[in-house]
Amino acid sequence: MAKTEKKTAQRAASTHEQAARVVAENRKARFRFEILDSIECGIVLVGSEVKSLRAGKLSLEEAYARVKEGEVWLVGADIAEYKQATIWNHLPKRPRKLLLKREEIRKFADKAHEKGLTLVPLSVYITGRGLVKVRLGLCRGKKLFDKRETLKKADAKRDMDRAMRRK
Repeated sequence: MAKTEKKTAQRAASTHEQAARVVAENRKARFRFEILDSIECGIVLVGSEVKSLRAGKLSLEEAYARVKEGEVWLVGADIAEYKQATIWNHLPKRPRKLLLKREEIRKFADKAHEKGLTLVPLSVYITGRGLVKVRLGLCRGKKLFDKRETLKKADAKRDMDRAMRRK
């Protein structure tokens, strides 16, 4: 009996510990912003949005998060319509509620009211259990010279990697 219990426990653990699948990543956020902190949160979606996310139809390029009346909302994320949903489809750019505990909202999102800080979605992924999660970052906008410095570092690193491959 102990062997069968172990096997079922192992099977259950392996299904819940599957790797998360990234649906979309906001790569420009790392270039445009200095990321000070990040947090994982859930998101409220309708069925056709989940189907569209599973197909990878999401753009986070113009997306940001806002705090309204004690709740955090994702604004500007473009989830393309799911063609098979026909008349039960969703609006592609509608605001979507993010799921955070009150304490997390107070700690994390209220910092966004400080000067120059913004809440930016860094990535959206589907967990091994099938839940859609958003990684939100508390960011400060980079100045033009900071962006130039980032590009110079990337070029130098690329040149060093090329030189190492030649040897």
